[in-house]
Amino acid sequence: MESMLFASSHSPSSSSALLSAQNPSFSSTASHRNQILSLFFRCPLTSRSKRHPVSCCASQQPNMAASAKEAKLWGGRFEEGVTDAVERFTESISFDKALYKHDIMGSRAHASMLAKQGLISFSDRDAILEGLDHIEKQIEKGEFVWRTDREDVHMNIEAALTDLIGEPAKKLHTARSRNDQVSTDFRLWCRDAIDTIVARIKHLQVALVSLAKKNSGVIVPGYTHLQRAQPVLLQHHLLAYVEQLERDAGRLLDCRVRQNFCPLGACALAGTGLPIDRFMTSDALGFTAPMRNSMDAVSDRDFVLELLSANSITAMHLSRLGEEWVLWASEEFGFITPSDSVSTGSSIMPQKKNPDPMELVRGKSARVIGDLVTLLVLCKGLPLAYNRDLQEDKEPVFDSVKTIIGMLEVSAEFAQNITYNRDRIQKALPAGHLDATTLADYLVHKGIPFRTSHDIVGRAVALCVYKNCQLQDLSLDELRSINAVFDDGVYDYVGVENSIKKFSSYGSTGSECVAAQLDFWISKLNLQ
Repeated sequence: MESMLFASSHSPSSSSALLSAQNPSFSSTASHRNQILSLFFRCPLTSRSKRHPVSCCASQQPNMAASAKEAKLWGGRFEEGVTDAVERFTESISFDKALYKHDIMGSRAHASMLAKQGLISFSDRDAILEGLDHIEKQIEKGEFVWRTDREDVHMNIEAALTDLIGEPAKKLHTARSRNDQVSTDFRLWCRDAIDTIVARIKHLQVALVSLAKKNSGVIVPGYTHLQRAQPVLLQHHLLAYVEQLERDAGRLLDCRVRQNFCPLGACALAGTGLPIDRFMTSDALGFTAPMRNSMDAVSDRDFVLELLSANSITAMHLSRLGEEWVLWASEEFGFITPSDSVSTGSSIMPQKKNPDPMELVRGKSARVIGDLVTLLVLCKGLPLAYNRDLQEDKEPVFDSVKTIIGMLEVSAEFAQNITYNRDRIQKALPAGHLDATTLADYLVHKGIPFRTSHDIVGRAVALCVYKNCQLQDLSLDELRSINAVFDDGVYDYVGVENSIKKFSSYGSTGSECVAAQLDFWISKLNLQ
């Protein structure tokens, strides 16, 4: 399993950092981000006690601590506890503990705000922050015991804090509900996820541009309807995917702007009558501003839907790239040869060499698109404000993000380990009369209306099919038998090399145009 996740890039990771700098411009180091990546997707949190090992990976179901049940933090009005079946069905700690770092981050900001507003003492704040630091270290060392009877990441951390420091911990939930708390945690997590995905997109763009640089001047057949259409430069072809990826990154960054508003302080749905400062917590967590409407703040999941939509479009682009490389690696095409390091074999057929990574990229796009559909269906029938259904938003998001990162990483790896078979491509170029449209352009230059030119060239192609030859093989007399307008200049327009030379419109596959496109991307991606 790939080691990947997202650390906070806008908030302090310790109480001392929060107390020393109350401003929105928090950042994290690369090593901090990598540490969190490892914690979420790869490294199990192994308990050093006698309890079973506990994993913090959202995709696994851990063996939770089998301790005696305790009274729920919300249990004051209840006369009996929930049944075991209800507890198993309603718990979310098995996956939402992935939010632990962001939950602690939000609690640090909230505690500091409560102290500044006089709602708790500064000594209580200090005890809370010190306790949160201790719990965070326990989690990262694998010493923290996650309990299913404490339901979720928020209650696990709060209850553990109460066990650790006593009464001051009971004040932390002042002017806060789990409704605004989870929305805040999730926005912080998604914000970091976006930063990680965008970085992976750039990595793939670099791999594709580098591949284009290595294949200067190579002409390949361009296809429409999967039929031979016109000749294009391979560099032009590869840069088309780079353009798609740029839009993918842009969608994610647009999504990040809209999601970067803080729900904390909205409480359950109506806000609070206590004198909190939502702008202070928003700034401390690196948000643009607090969300204006408290009911919207706790019920909105547009930010998740946007992220999964952007991931789905990215996955679709990667699937198209994967499909093309799978086709081009086949004997029928033979345009590329993947190295052994990115290929697999068959359990029964000794000769097989399969481009399995890109087949799985194509296949895993279904998961990412399915995650989006899950969230759309989940949200479509929910009245305002918060509903417990929204507990089900986490796993599809975790899966989508993990999957899209894996798809981007392996696509870049594949791009770095393929070779274009120039001889095979060159031998394939004559088939399909790729220069037919350029020949029609020649006739337009001669003053022939394009529709008439189209008909003339169609008859020339029919003659080539009859004679089993190419347009450039037709004699001038044969061409003039179709239309007298042809002269010796026609031979500057036929043949794939001549066709490429004739393309000149902005964005086209002409040599100068493609060189300009390549220079643009080399500069933008800092590849000089």
